[in-house]
Amino acid sequence: MLAAGAVCWRETTRGVEILLVYRTQHRDTSLPKGKVDPGETLPETAVREIAEETGLVVALGPPLGVVEYPLPNGRDKVVYYWAAEVGELAIANSTFTANDEIESLHWMSPADARATLSYPHDVDIVDRFAELHTQGRARTFAIIALRHGKATPPENWDGPDATRPLLQRGIDQSLSVALGIAAYRPAKLISSTAERCLQTIAPTARVTGLAVTEKAEISQDAYRSDGAAVSRIVAKRLRKGVTTVLCSHGPVLPQLIDAVVRSTGTPDSGKLQRAAMLSTGEYAVLHVPVDHPDSGVVAVEVHGPTA
Repeated sequence: MLAAGAVCWRETTRGVEILLVYRTQHRDTSLPKGKVDPGETLPETAVREIAEETGLVVALGPPLGVVEYPLPNGRDKVVYYWAAEVGELAIANSTFTANDEIESLHWMSPADARATLSYPHDVDIVDRFAELHTQGRARTFAIIALRHGKATPPENWDGPDATRPLLQRGIDQSLSVALGIAAYRPAKLISSTAERCLQTIAPTARVTGLAVTEKAEISQDAYRSDGAAVSRIVAKRLRKGVTTVLCSHGPVLPQLIDAVVRSTGTPDSGKLQRAAMLSTGEYAVLHVPVDHPDSGVVAVEVHGPTA
């Protein structure tokens, strides 16, 4: 069974605090999480479950890893966790009321959380978060590189390459990833001017309510081997320091990833290489520390459509 959740955290005058839930039926204390519904992606599940269990609307930060443990029925449960900073406005707008699933919510220090949590695997996740926070790398923004969905093949299209539309499979892919991308609460959407990219990012624009900025520099038609124009766009997004989605093409994506790597001083890794080789409809999330953006990317994720 797949599930997803988060370490919801906040800064207070007493120091950092994280949120634990006391479960009504199980009579235990844990991190908020829940199982994946059919058709959901993991990031989508995490924010939905946080909202359902705590009444909080959160943005996912860096991933904290995966835990696996057996259920009483003998099946294995695999839970993916992220960090998620919670602002005062989100707390003020929380819709939580005690119910037959969650009896109460408790904010406490990581040390108190370790002593209160009912399960060692939750303690492990808290330890991972605490290490990130101690390093000053828990608060991040993300550069999200999205490859367009499956498009009409060039041999089946009579018009200019930039006008090739998505196939139905590509449309399904773009719908499938929209809520997962929205889980990171992007503040800016940028797309290649190609029709297949604009169609791919359109569902994300609808669910986030954001307009799409078109940039010819990240289109396949404008591809140049030196990647200078792509680097300038990435450099600006890093200076802005807000989560941004860039929807582009297979040949351009390695340049996008490389620009982030070079600008942040991130050592090369297999995860970064995977992020540069996305299949149609997939997206890579590169988490950049807000306070020290030149200290290297905190984490890299790759997600794809369930469609």
